Amino acid sequence: MPESLRCEVAVIGGGSGGFGAALAVARQGLEVILVESGPMLGGTSTLGGVNCWEMGVGGTGIPYDVYRRLTRVPDAAGIYSMGRHFSYQAGWHWPHRLGKVIFPGGENLSDPSQRYLDTLRRHPGPGDVRGEAFCRRTWHGVCFEPRAMDEVMRDMLDETGSCRLKLGVEFVRAECGGGHVRRAWLSDGTAIEADHWVDATGDGLLCLACGCEALCGQDSQERFGEPGAPAQPTAIVNGATLMYRIARRAHPAVDPLPDGVPADCWWAPCFPPVCCDQYPCGDRSMNMLPAMEGRECLERGRPAATAECRRRALAHWHFLQSHFPEFRRFGLASFAPMLGVRESNRIVCEHMLSEHDILAGIGGQDAADIVALADHALDRHGEQGACPEVAQPYGIPYRCLIPRGFRNLLVACRAAGFSAIAATSVRLSRTLMQLGQAAGTACALARELKVELPEVPASDLRAGLRAQHVQLDWPMPDDLRAHLAAE
Repeated sequence: MPESLRCEVAVIGGGSGGFGAALAVARQGLEVILVESGPMLGGTSTLGGVNCWEMGVGGTGIPYDVYRRLTRVPDAAGIYSMGRHFSYQAGWHWPHRLGKVIFPGGENLSDPSQRYLDTLRRHPGPGDVRGEAFCRRTWHGVCFEPRAMDEVMRDMLDETGSCRLKLGVEFVRAECGGGHVRRAWLSDGTAIEADHWVDATGDGLLCLACGCEALCGQDSQERFGEPGAPAQPTAIVNGATLMYRIARRAHPAVDPLPDGVPADCWWAPCFPPVCCDQYPCGDRSMNMLPAMEGRECLERGRPAATAECRRRALAHWHFLQSHFPEFRRFGLASFAPMLGVRESNRIVCEHMLSEHDILAGIGGQDAADIVALADHALDRHGEQGACPEVAQPYGIPYRCLIPRGFRNLLVACRAAGFSAIAATSVRLSRTLMQLGQAAGTACALARELKVELPEVPASDLRAGLRAQHVQLDWPMPDDLRAHLAAE
């Protein structure tokens, strides 16, 4: 018989944002139901094969708690530093100077000398010159085993005693009215009623089902007044990648291509470079940058896009082995279970984070409700290619999580209130996990104060997040630095 469930907060989507929201709610003692369509938690960071947290401001709070738990598991997580990088060897003329390139992209290697604190900055500060020396000194991230990440997330939720997890079940439809979500139905027939809702589906599926306005593709300059936007809107979205994993083997070889997969690159002028991250066990995560332009992914649909990206990944791996002998000592171990999608829908919220916010930085933003910091580059893979760095950290306001016109619904995923330009920077896993933490904390405050979500006082929300060791100030306060140093 289909179930009918009642809870205080329902979170749809168990990726980074959904996990952060559910854990924050459950830690406050509220009953939460977390729904995830896949077989494990973590979304793009586990199922999508993006088994790394890139360097950057915005990895405090729950992300740090997760990291500490991962370090208790042998070979589950490690800090990396930059290894070889083709842009510092032969310029950006890839692959026209192939003979002079000693590595076909960027390499990140496990580095036990680094600590978690060393992963919390990307931007160059005053007096810094963004170049090889700065990047090697400053750019450190976290690489982790996806299965361990899923198990740690489940354990942390289970320990609260307040979270019911439904895996392998899809959101189907919702009943909404008067700016409120009333009820939602899942693919197994379950009906859920909740006081508050968080959409963490990545594509904004709950919001779309409730009639929220959504954007997709590049915004025009007129929409948000962004100097970097095109004059007219376009259908361009950020690229997609099917990640693959390689492992060492005893004897070197070039793996033969399956029938029907050409040896030459058929979808682009040349094979894309690769971001190659070393797992603590020595395996490598291979991220083509990208495997498919985002609009082609949308046009094909996820199943067909995934199948085509698999063919491209096989050709890419054959190319690497053919031209770089070191890869012949590795074999293709697995493909990620899910296509890594960087951008799709974006929900129109009470505030849309834009290029203006990012360029102003936290010192120039006029926002009293900032709930997370970030400093990632404006990184559009594929058609645009450019990756300009930001000059200082910027803040993400709570209003970016409130779909316009809704009272009991928040969105905490890459589909939150961002312009297309801003989305290229905000979309990283740790940033989204902190946005989820803010959403979950807001739901708990709304219940405690008996107000609706847009009326949650920003001062109370920020105080609650600071109490959970979330960084909201720049530079980092000394007490938070001391907390993060206790590994």
